Amino acid sequence: MAEENLKSKFKDPDDILLEPVINTGKGFYITVGILLAVIAWAAFAYICQLRWGLGVTGMNRPTFWGVYITNFVFFIGISHAGTLISAILRIAQAEWRRAITRSAEVITVMVLFIGLGNVIVDLGRPDRLMNPVIYGRFQSPLIWDFVSISTYLTASSIYLYIPLIPDIAIIRDKTKKFRLFYTILAMGWKGTERQWRILERLISIMAILVIPIAVSVHTVISYVFAMTVQPMWHSTIFGPYFVAGAIFSGIAALIIGMAILRKAFNLEAYFRKIHFEYMGILLLVMTLLWFYFTFCEYLTTYYGAEPSHMAVFWEKFNGRYAAPFWGMVLTCFIIPFAILCNSKTRTITGTVIASVSVTIGMWLERFCIIVPTLVNPRLPYDRGWYFPTWVEFSELAGSFAVFLLLYVLFTKFFPMISIWEIKEGREKGAEEVRERVDSYVPHFEKGEAKS
Repeated sequence: MAEENLKSKFKDPDDILLEPVINTGKGFYITVGILLAVIAWAAFAYICQLRWGLGVTGMNRPTFWGVYITNFVFFIGISHAGTLISAILRIAQAEWRRAITRSAEVITVMVLFIGLGNVIVDLGRPDRLMNPVIYGRFQSPLIWDFVSISTYLTASSIYLYIPLIPDIAIIRDKTKKFRLFYTILAMGWKGTERQWRILERLISIMAILVIPIAVSVHTVISYVFAMTVQPMWHSTIFGPYFVAGAIFSGIAALIIGMAILRKAFNLEAYFRKIHFEYMGILLLVMTLLWFYFTFCEYLTTYYGAEPSHMAVFWEKFNGRYAAPFWGMVLTCFIIPFAILCNSKTRTITGTVIASVSVTIGMWLERFCIIVPTLVNPRLPYDRGWYFPTWVEFSELAGSFAVFLLLYVLFTKFFPMISIWEIKEGREKGAEEVRERVDSYVPHFEKGEAKS
């Protein structure tokens, strides 16, 4: 039905993908206005913090990290959506990837900026931002963080831009708005056979390069915690645990983004039920993997029974931070597992509900990793207590608002679904799949298998 509506409205059915770029509706301005209002409030809160210092937050001694570093780890984790969905599925030549790769790549780049922004907000003296780079030592995991995230941001931006070039050329040829802007970005694209060969080669190279870079980023972020001797941080499992959690939250964020785009721009013909079905299965797999890592981490701590570790352990299980901890278990495992393990509830709506639950749960997980350990330090300092103030909650809301604003603005300038990949899949996809199937399914001729 959706396909028939497209054909009746547009000469080229894929022109609907350019509709948000060419025409601006009232909903766009309302959305931008609301997001700007939230961002303005967050800016006011930050000005108060600059004026009065970090004392306006809930941070104290010994709790020197809180919501801001939680946001940093959380948003950098979401960036793994682009790596898993786009790069891995491109390499695997999964045909169903074509409608969702662009959304994944955009999320990757946007949230990296938000994550880095929270580090700046966390600084009491933002004018000293470059001091760790200028005076830092390479033995410090903080410097490793800077290098790995900068490399990842650069690689992800290139990986987003290269597949955009043919679509930018389409916009250049179909609209007069910002003609010079699109002409420059199109880099003289004419769609020649040589240009297509170079494009496909570059995409393949970047898809391979960006995967180890992405894995290294969240591994290095885990080292900021694991390389210390703080209780329940000094763990060899933190590297893979952080990477698995990042992919988990990234898949959830991508599903939510797909659902929003599907509803806002009437893209039911592109974001189909099968996409949510496959993504839901991926989310279910990561739900089980997350539970496995979490169970191993807490079982090892409990069995070791080291007093400093057990202080943090019981703080989470039945202490002051029991509410966020059990909220994490509920939203990261119980709710998504109950929905996704049943094919009857693994619908579009069910998958989106599970994804929202996971997104909330993964933020709580980052909070539960950071704060309970800091309020129970290994050294004999006074024990602390931390609860965010209105300033930190405002910055949290502002972070999500900035991300959504960047996402909305991107839809105004570029198509959120790769037009050329959709056309390629329609024209060549079935034949390529048939050839791949023929290459690994045995064929018999006169009773003998052909090699």
